[in-house]
Amino acid sequence: MNVHAIRAIYQFEMNRWIRTIVQSVAAPVISTSLYFVVFGAVIGARMASVDGVSYGAFIVPGLLMLSILTESVSNGSFGIYMPKFAGTIYEVLSAPISSAEVVLGYVGAAATKSMVLGLVILATARIFVPYEINHPFVMLGFLALTSVTFSLFGFLIGIWADGWEKLSIIPTLVITPLTFLGGSFYSIDMLPGVWKTIALFNPVVYLVSGFRWSFYGVSDVGVGVSLAATLGFLVVCLAAVAWIFRTGWRLKT
Repeated sequence: MNVHAIRAIYQFEMNRWIRTIVQSVAAPVISTSLYFVVFGAVIGARMASVDGVSYGAFIVPGLLMLSILTESVSNGSFGIYMPKFAGTIYEVLSAPISSAEVVLGYVGAAATKSMVLGLVILATARIFVPYEINHPFVMLGFLALTSVTFSLFGFLIGIWADGWEKLSIIPTLVITPLTFLGGSFYSIDMLPGVWKTIALFNPVVYLVSGFRWSFYGVSDVGVGVSLAATLGFLVVCLAAVAWIFRTGWRLKT
């Protein structure tokens, strides 16, 4: 294992992130804070509790998951696509670095960015909405697992994309709608029978549900099912990355 190569890629990506800290951190935090103000402090004060939790506190895990998913996919895809776009990817491909080390460097940096952003948003939420975390270690586990999984998914998008349009089409048309329809702002138990059944086919439901359980001990599906669904998606992404590198698709830059 070439630890120096992994560290070089990781540090380069983190330094680039720090140079654009306003765009990378401040903008998502401000956007999410507006959700907390409008839905949590204003609308939430006029709504009944959901599953015994005040509405403002109930949406905290959902909004946090929305930010994590979006930023993980964005960081993972942009990190590998930008070298392809600029032509510097050939420096990586010509170096004595294995495929696994490339993935560890880029995905590790993307996941770290998402986790830091998630913790910052979590701290910011306390200003607007009172909430509690019943299972902090489970919460951190879901945070890390989700960040790694969707950073890896973003990495796949970055390899597949051959233009800026393709880079944004899946996050915009797939990830964001699934997150909004995945119980971020409501419990799927509130849906009519047929729509509740349809919602169970949305993978984001399991992510949000497990994450919410770590906060309040309430969820739409079992926490074990949520964990299994997240791990299953991680395995699928790992298999897809392995297949891409094995077939040499990474050379088509």
